[in-house]
Amino acid sequence: MKKKRKFTIKSKHLIVGMTIFCIGLIIITLSSPFVTDPIRNAAGFVIRPFQNGINTVGNWLTDKQSGFKSVEDLSDENKTLQAKIDELTTQNNELVQNQYELDRLQELYNLDKEYSEYNKVAAQIISKDPGNWYNVFVINRGSDDGLAVDMNVIAGSGLVGIVTEVGANWATVRSIIDDESNVSSMIATTSDTCIVTGDLTLIDQGMINFSQLTDKDNVVQEGDKLVTSNVSEKFLTGILIGYINQVTTDSNNLTKSGTLTPAVDFKHLREVLVITDLKQQKTE
Repeated sequence: MKKKRKFTIKSKHLIVGMTIFCIGLIIITLSSPFVTDPIRNAAGFVIRPFQNGINTVGNWLTDKQSGFKSVEDLSDENKTLQAKIDELTTQNNELVQNQYELDRLQELYNLDKEYSEYNKVAAQIISKDPGNWYNVFVINRGSDDGLAVDMNVIAGSGLVGIVTEVGANWATVRSIIDDESNVSSMIATTSDTCIVTGDLTLIDQGMINFSQLTDKDNVVQEGDKLVTSNVSEKFLTGILIGYINQVTTDSNNLTKSGTLTPAVDFKHLREVLVITDLKQQKTE
């Protein structure tokens, strides 16, 4: 049985053949462009859709890359702007806080000048009783700073209260709005006396009580100033307490009572002035 011969082409023959074929195509192309037109058209018909598709995909990828870059740039810009906003917000808050502190210190300075005849020590409030109001609180000055029990305390536009307890570097103050507070007072224009009593329920309405007012001539009216009286045992004379906003005649038809608006904001106290002159010393 005869074996079939396997047809093979040697590499050198294949290379020679391809070379001749390429040279032939070059000669044909140079000698007659019309011969290659059908080939070009066929190639264009097959290749152009692929080329258009590739171009479309390339443009789409380029657009996406540009879009991603734009989003990334916007994100970086947004972070920068947000950081700037945060910085400006912090600066604005600091300016507002500084202005608020400056206003408070200016208020204390004006109060110090108004009662310039008294010696004083400035103090900060470091703690207070529970609740919204500064009815009993502790300050950061004590006996080492010359403080003593019964010294008068002022802030805002007038009387805050009195020192009730003293340590080496702290002191407790009971304000005039506390339920246990009683202050001998008088009308600034007439010197008619009365008693101002604290009331933590009434202070929620921004007022405190006064009673036992002697007003024989019926001249006391809303808006009149109430100050500490000269007959008070512990409070120095003439310190502003507040302004009358209501007056009523008592059932005995001899005295009057009512409410007044205090000269101090007892909800937002931060600093106070302690008058180191005692009433007993002034009287002596």
